[in-house]
Amino acid sequence: MAPPEEAGGGAPLSPGEKARLVPSLSTRGQLDEVERLGINAARVWAMRDPVLRRGDLLTEAFCRGLHRRMFGGVWRDAGKYRTAERDPGWEVKRIAEGVGMFLDDAEAWLRFGTYPVDEAAVRLHHRLVSIHPWANGNGRHARLIADIVVAAHGERPLTWGSGTGAGGRESARTRYLAATRAADSGDFGPLLGFARAGAGDAA
Repeated sequence: MAPPEEAGGGAPLSPGEKARLVPSLSTRGQLDEVERLGINAARVWAMRDPVLRRGDLLTEAFCRGLHRRMFGGVWRDAGKYRTAERDPGWEVKRIAEGVGMFLDDAEAWLRFGTYPVDEAAVRLHHRLVSIHPWANGNGRHARLIADIVVAAHGERPLTWGSGTGAGGRESARTRYLAATRAADSGDFGPLLGFARAGAGDAA
C-alpha cells in the first residue's frame, strides 16, 4: 500500500508512547507489526463495494472513522485529532477546519474534473499530510484515503513506489519523502510519479 514508515526494529518505545498504547508493547518492531495488522484489516474493509459506493467518503466523519479502524487496536486516541502542537502541522485549533476544507476541495476537483482522479487523490493526500491531524499514522491514513478515492472511481490503483522494484524499503521511503518535500514547494511531478510508478503512466 505505501512506502514504509521509519524502521524501528528493536528500538524501545518511549514512556509517552507506551501510555497511549492499547496493547502492552516494548519495541518499535512490535508496534510496527501490530499497526500493520490493523491497517491491512482497514484496507480490506475499505475496498469492499458497499464502502466504495458510499456517498460520504470525502467527509470528516469518514476520515476519522477510517483512522479509528486502522489504529483503534493500537492507539487510545485513534480517530481523534491530536491535541499537541507540532511542526510540521497545523495549529490544533484549525485541524478540523482544514480537514473539512481540503475534503471539500477534493470533492469539487472530482465533480468538475479539475484534475484526473489519481492526481486529485494524490493532491488530497498531500494536503492531509500537511495538516498532520493525528498524533500517529498521518501518511498511512492519507495514502489509504487516496487509494479509496481512486478505487471508488474505478481507476487503476496507486502504487506508492512499489511498482518501481528498485532500491528496497528504505529507498522507497527516501523517494517518498523527497517527493513530498517537492510538493510542499508546489512541484507535484515527483509525488505524482512516485504514486503512479509502475501503473503505466509514471515517469
